[in-house]
Amino acid sequence: MPVPTPRTPTSHATPPHTTPSHATPSHATPRHTTTLRAPAGPVPAGAPAWNPQRGGTMPSHRYRPAHERVHVPALLRRWPGQRIERAPLWVPVDLRDGNQALAEPMDPARKQRMFDLFLAMGFKEIEVGYPSASRADFDFVRQLATVPGAVPEDVTIVVFTAARADLIDRTFEAVEGLPRVVVHLYTATAPVWRDVVLGRGREEVRELIVGAAEHMARRAEGREGVRFQFSPEVFNLTEPDYVLEVCNGLTALWDASPDRPVVHNLPATVEIATPNVYADQIEYLHRHLERRESVVLSVHPHNDRGTGVACAELAVLAGAQRVEGCLFGNGERTGNVDLVTLALNLHTQGVDPMLDLSDIDAVRRTVEHCNRLPVPERHPYAGDLVHTAFSGTHQDAIRKGLAHHAKVAAGLGVPEREAPWDVPYLPIDPADLGRDYEAVIRVNSQSGKGGIAYLLQTGHGLELPRRLQIEFSRVVQEATDDSGREVTGEELYALFRTEYLDAAPPWAWTVTGDRAEVDGRSGTGSGPLDAVADALGVEILHFSEHAVGSGPDAVAYVEARVGDEVRWGAGRDASVLTAGVRAVLSAVGRARGVEPGARG
Repeated sequence: MPVPTPRTPTSHATPPHTTPSHATPSHATPRHTTTLRAPAGPVPAGAPAWNPQRGGTMPSHRYRPAHERVHVPALLRRWPGQRIERAPLWVPVDLRDGNQALAEPMDPARKQRMFDLFLAMGFKEIEVGYPSASRADFDFVRQLATVPGAVPEDVTIVVFTAARADLIDRTFEAVEGLPRVVVHLYTATAPVWRDVVLGRGREEVRELIVGAAEHMARRAEGREGVRFQFSPEVFNLTEPDYVLEVCNGLTALWDASPDRPVVHNLPATVEIATPNVYADQIEYLHRHLERRESVVLSVHPHNDRGTGVACAELAVLAGAQRVEGCLFGNGERTGNVDLVTLALNLHTQGVDPMLDLSDIDAVRRTVEHCNRLPVPERHPYAGDLVHTAFSGTHQDAIRKGLAHHAKVAAGLGVPEREAPWDVPYLPIDPADLGRDYEAVIRVNSQSGKGGIAYLLQTGHGLELPRRLQIEFSRVVQEATDDSGREVTGEELYALFRTEYLDAAPPWAWTVTGDRAEVDGRSGTGSGPLDAVADALGVEILHFSEHAVGSGPDAVAYVEARVGDEVRWGAGRDASVLTAGVRAVLSAVGRARGVEPGARG
């Protein structure tokens, strides 16, 4: 895994991620700000005595409610009484929609790594790019089309294009040779977009779409395995009768049939209403689309209101058969809908998500590497803290619940992994996701006593990555189990120094650009640490570093796979490069049991 070249530490007037000297400590009475003012308007007439909230000064009058912006025809709703009993067709759009939202779009290696992850997880339809928009996307599609075995026989590639003949032509050039492909046409259809962005009326936009669809049909003549998809962008703000007219026209024009269906994808491009409104819109289309058995009804929710997952789930209840989204919800603004959360929500309801998420940390590491964005610690299912209880009452309930679960499994005569799951505060068995009970639950309960991470940060300027905090908590626990007393900050740092900072064998090493020699062994890589790792035959899974206070020192942390083991290492030095190399050596020394004074 490529690792960023370490940065030269910079001097900070205020150390990163610490409380500035002028800030109010978290335990003190907070100072009043100069900009916020508690609402002081009248209490609304008729408000109950228990609700004293007052009218504020936020300019809410500037915004129109959803029912004034789009009309949803009245219908006798069926979706509230439905249940999701099987997974929809999942379509990841990380390589197109997600990629365009990255500050640093993926290079070819990261694109391929993300694509390989999709295949390993079991996705069968994958949107891979916008080949007419960039050379990088075009080349990646050509690679999939020309490299033997690049696309498994049961996987369909999706490519994206705007409604212009030259862009459509370029798209068809890119997909030449792919045995199964969906060409995805999009055009904005909502009134504001028609008036402000396109400068065309309803009929003019419809003619634009039809003209592009006809051109696509001509380009696909005589080609097997080509299907079509249409997205009326900003569907959720478009008149339903207009969407129905356009979609039914394309179904007929493309002569859709059950064995060659058209995909009509209805995006909530910008969330504007509660999820039930989107469900009503989807159900209306579901019940009025012509040739319904020849249409795959798809949805593409965004998360502007924080309800993207709810919109997708209600849309499936309302008749959607296909869901587009990104792993962990990357995308423009607040993101696309999160496919991992959706899939695991089904899993917790006893429905097979038809994806492999049994090593959630491997999935997360790959996505973080490819997107160069972190997955938050409280992210559903995948965050480092989602199975951790800091509250003593929660910890007690979980411990009792796990003991009861083991007893039930023994009574049924089945392994614990097969027994029905019903543990307080844990909606999913962490083991289903490849998580460890000790590392995720028990050790964090220990780390809560004494505030291991807090003491190391405030007393010694160390900002340990979350997974290193969990590993080090076990070290602290082993060192203090006999005495049972609380460890001091100085003792804690001494233990960390002995376990990690002093664990690097004193091997001679040199680094020149992307080449390294360590203890007589040579290696190359995309950066100095990659080269050191190559020389030692290890894989770096995580790298981070930071300056220590305002001084010259930097501390680096490395999580590395050494043979069959995954170990953390740490290094400290005035040189960021030296600190990074020492962190790699520390991980290797700890995994291989090399004494700090010995040669390997």
